Amino acid sequence: MYSLRELAAYFLRLGVVGFGGPAAHIALMERDCVTDRQWIARQRFLDVLGAANLIPGPTSTELAMHIGYVRAGVPGLIVAGACFILPAAIMAAVLAAVYVRAGAVPALDDMLRAVKPVVIVVVLFAAVSLARAALRNVRLVVVGSLALMLILAGVNEVAVLLLAGAFNAIAVRLGARHIQSVVLLPDLFAYFVKAGATVLGSGYVLFAILRADLVHGAGWITEAQLLDAIAVGQMTPGPVFTAATFIGYLVGGTAGAVVATVGVFLPAFVFSGMSARYLERLEHLPAARRVLDGINAAAVVLIGVVLAALVPHAIVDWQTLAIALAAALLIGWLRVNAAWVILAAAATAAAVRLL
Repeated sequence: MYSLRELAAYFLRLGVVGFGGPAAHIALMERDCVTDRQWIARQRFLDVLGAANLIPGPTSTELAMHIGYVRAGVPGLIVAGACFILPAAIMAAVLAAVYVRAGAVPALDDMLRAVKPVVIVVVLFAAVSLARAALRNVRLVVVGSLALMLILAGVNEVAVLLLAGAFNAIAVRLGARHIQSVVLLPDLFAYFVKAGATVLGSGYVLFAILRADLVHGAGWITEAQLLDAIAVGQMTPGPVFTAATFIGYLVGGTAGAVVATVGVFLPAFVFSGMSARYLERLEHLPAARRVLDGINAAAVVLIGVVLAALVPHAIVDWQTLAIALAAALLIGWLRVNAAWVILAAAATAAAVRLL
């Protein structure tokens, strides 16, 4: 019981202060859970991280669940995951309520207008960082290029990810030379369960799928609302998947926020529970590694496509361009945490409006 209380206290705190996205969460967990508290051995932590990257869902959230499992079994997995998710989900729901009721208030409009260019810069730096790892050789560049062609041809994003993974696995098997030569609540819940069960890696891939399905497919939200949801996911600490909470509120109110949040995170609990006992074996499966490499190459391309589509909605005049350039300077050169840049942009816009 004491372990569960420790887990709940730690992951609630991390969910409140964990700005900066998955990379920051992983770094904080490594420092706190490996070095300081010694809840998990360093090699075990690395094995868990590798396995979390091989299963669908938000990587840092699944890492929290695995640490909970190591510490206190299945109850620990549930407590750690729920406590990490809850603070950000509540913040996203509150911001969605304010957005719906006061969307026309100039101060809120100014804050969102200032945050959107920063989000574009954050996504750009994430895409560049991921591309270095995902497109690390000629074969994976080819896989990414083929994925781009399929996306532009209108093929479903989830299908592109799966095809890219299978294609890369076959290519490695055959040799790289062969490639180089040639809303209702039930609906809302079902959709986000599917999204949570099929998205691998970061929330940026989720945004690509949401854009295709909810903006251009079902028409549940607009392009501008998707960008606002991304901004909220970046502004709040904890998992960026809580953008689903924001979207759920827009579509179905408080009940929509709840079912979207439960739906998008439920697969992570299931997959983490299923994989917790087989981490080392799963991590070192050569076939799984090859499939993941192909999926990562396609995922980076998806991020680039979403970025290109969102830029015209975020950078609309010289002020928003100036914000984007300042954010690029702060994040890319001065290495300021992206979450602080987002909050500073929002706070500055609110202060200017008040003055």
